[in-house]
Amino acid sequence: MADNKIMDKYINLEDAIFILNMRIRMVRDLILLDAGPELFLDKTLDDLEFIDSILEILTASLIENTSLCDRQGELDKLSDLEWQFNLLLTEFSGDRSPFSAAQFPQIRGKIAVLRSSSATREKNIAETIIPGEQSQMEPVVSSAELNGLLQTF
Repeated sequence: MADNKIMDKYINLEDAIFILNMRIRMVRDLILLDAGPELFLDKTLDDLEFIDSILEILTASLIENTSLCDRQGELDKLSDLEWQFNLLLTEFSGDRSPFSAAQFPQIRGKIAVLRSSSATREKNIAETIIPGEQSQMEPVVSSAELNGLLQTF
């Protein structure tokens, strides 16, 4: 679980979520480029693990902080960010990626661990959201539909 020393300090959730969104976009942009995946594979995997670790800290912090003013709104944002991270993992290891699992089979295990962590966080977030709020957090387009749309490009 997340480091208690970090969680004891004030975390600006809005800024942290914004930064993670930017980091996800950066990795997504890297996937679109062909600058020699061998040069960037290790660093990109480090970036994915970093995003995963910060998502873990933010999720634990938000779930534990029941007195936060706009907790449901922040949970929705975190849920969306988790969804974006999951999509990134799919894109990262997909056949069209320069980092495809077919080309770099050693990433399969790491991606599987990241997916598992993400699924656990998504479950914890879903269990924390007030039932009436649940329908608001669902994406208009399912991740499977979005993946299908992205693969057509």
